[in-house]
Amino acid sequence: MALDPREILRGSREGIDTAPAPLSGTRAQRIQRLQVGIAGLTVMVLMVGLADIIISSAQQNQVAVPEDLPPVTTQDVPPPPSRDPLADAGVVPNLPAEPEATASPVLAPPDTGDVPPPPASDD
Repeated sequence: MALDPREILRGSREGIDTAPAPLSGTRAQRIQRLQVGIAGLTVMVLMVGLADIIISSAQQNQVAVPEDLPPVTTQDVPPPPSRDPLADAGVVPNLPAEPEATASPVLAPPDTGDVPPPPASDD
């Protein structure tokens, strides 16, 4: 038998059990909402307790640390002698005894303004 929409609209509810649900929902939905609410409150209480434990532990640790420590004095220790691992191994490149003097580049004065310098005139 085919379902006729007009019968549904007319209100014949012979074979259809469509009792309207109350606004608060079914009993299972109410229990589920109650369980979720209780679980949420429990989680919040546990988080507040954990935060309190952390804060009190931090305060106790702060009290245990001394305020001012005396400055640490260091003695002047000579630097360690320079080592040359290649020379220790007997592998030394052939270098000249005196380094050659290299010409240093001539640096131009830095530009300080937005206006370009005047062109050099050959008179």
